[in-house]
This record gives sequence, C-alpha cells and structure tokens, in this order.
Amino acid sequence: MQPRNMSMSGVVDLAALKAASEAKAKAEQARAEAARQGGGGAVAPSSLVIDVDEAGFERDVIQRSAEVPVVLDFWAEWCQPCKQLSPLLERLTQEYNGRFVLAKIDVDANQMLMQQFGIQGIPAVFAVVAGQALPLFQGAAPEEQIRQTLDQLIQVAEQRFGLTGVAVDPDAEGAEPAPVQEPAGPYDALLEAAVQALDAGDFGGAVQAYRNVLSDDPGNTEAKLGLAQAELLRRVGDLDPQKVRQDAAEKPDDVTAQIAAADLDLVGGHVEDAFGRLVETVRRTAGEDRDAARVRLLELFEVVGGDDPRVTAARSALARVLF
Repeated sequence: MQPRNMSMSGVVDLAALKAASEAKAKAEQARAEAARQGGGGAVAPSSLVIDVDEAGFERDVIQRSAEVPVVLDFWAEWCQPCKQLSPLLERLTQEYNGRFVLAKIDVDANQMLMQQFGIQGIPAVFAVVAGQALPLFQGAAPEEQIRQTLDQLIQVAEQRFGLTGVAVDPDAEGAEPAPVQEPAGPYDALLEAAVQALDAGDFGGAVQAYRNVLSDDPGNTEAKLGLAQAELLRRVGDLDPQKVRQDAAEKPDDVTAQIAAADLDLVGGHVEDAFGRLVETVRRTAGEDRDAARVRLLELFEVVGGDDPRVTAARSALARVLF
C-alpha cells in the first residue's frame, strides 16, 4: 500500500478555524486544572506508547490531547505493512521523548473507531491535538518522511495550541505503580442479585441488576460479561427455535432471521456457527442491514469474551469482509 499525502496542510487549515482557537483555550484550561490538582509530572518512558480501545478513547486520547499531541496508529495483527510501521512509530516515540504520545488501536477490536475516522485501509495514522483529529498518512512510509510529518505536527501543536509535550523521567520505569483504587459500592450484592435473577429465569431483572453496577462502575468486567449474557438469554427467550431455523434456511438474505439464528447458535454452544453466520451476513449485505449484523456480532463477542481464540479468529474474518 502506497502512502498518501503526508503534508500537514490539513492541520494548518484547521488551526485557522475558530474551532482551533476554542480547542486551544480548552487545552489551556485543562492544563491549568491539572496543575492545580498536582498533575503534569514526569512520566515513565513506557507510558508514551499505550494501547487504546473504544471504552477508554475519551480518557486516553481526547483528554490527554489537551496536554500532549496523541498520534493514533490504526493496525491489525494480519496487516503485514503494520508490522513494519508500528515498531518504527514506537521507536520514534521514545526518541522524541515526550513530544507526543503514541496510541495503538487494533481495528479488529475497535471497528467503531475505524468507522468514525473514515479509515478505508490500514495502517493509517492520525493525530489528536487539543481534541482536534488530524489525518497524517496512510500506508507504510519511509522513516524520513515520517520524521518530517512528526516534526510538523509538533510545531503546529506548540505554535497553535501551546502544547509542548510531557516530561519523561527514565528513572520512573522501576517505580512502584500507584495502588489501584477499588471502586466504591455494594457490587457483590448487586452481582449476586443478577446471578440469582438469571437462575430464576428473570432475564430482565438480571439485565437491570448488571446495568446498575455499570452505571456506577462502567469498567466492571464481570458486569459487562453478565449483561451481554443476560441480554442474549432475554432475546432468545420468546423465540420459536424451529421457526427461526426454518426462516434462516429459507431466507439467507434476511438479516433479522440470520441474527436470530446466530443468537440461538450461541446459546446452543455452537460458537463458530454463530460467528460464521454473521460474518457471512455482513459479507452479503450493505447499509443498515450490514451494520445490524456487524453490531450483533460484536455483542456476541462480548458474551464469549475477547480472549477466546474463536473471537480472535472471527474478528479477523470480519475485518476481511469489511475491508
């Protein structure tokens, strides 16, 4: 894949807009607030390269871009050019020593972000500066060109937005990590109530109980998994399995029929069948139908769990039919 235009003209044009001056003001406010709260200290070199997902994008990218430019590396395990570009970007990130932060985004696991950025192919590299998204380049590129682009990004970030990067302390690498604050709340009781509701067949009650946990603790892994499972069981509870199977067999282009059959496949333990059915539905459809099948497939990934090799294989298959 050949690199596209790597000029920073888009950044200059963007900075000329009123939105850029507003973004600069917000960045200055955010830095001032961080200073008041004792933030903005030196960071360890390893914290300059981070993995980012959809759930943490606001915190790890948008909010951080008020202090330092954040370069986004959209990649995937199956992408051969990515395997050349990503290590180069990581090395340059360390070399630039805090002038920018590199956020790596696996498109197989974060396809909504890929769509939001309008990415047609990978590797693709963007930057976010003071909350403003800026396209840098797509495809593998020579190191010298990448350096020039990064230099221009840093110059624009400093001159237009007042961002000078973060201080890096190489001795902080071995420091003891700060203790993780356990979220407050009677989660054990709520989670137990959800499990009891599931055992009693009260799927609606289980859904509500898990949502109660997530409303206070959005990152609660147990509640996320439980909610996905409870929602699946609630969906299939009123289905007529025989009719669903018949409709799916007779109407291969009926997205609603295929989604219902995939739900039944998963509940029945036929994980690969469920994933394969929806991947094929995505391949055959377009527009809203395609998006409905894709979203349901992502929901089923949550039920099985992102670490399951069957999910990893299905993510790759989905990426191939999408791109």
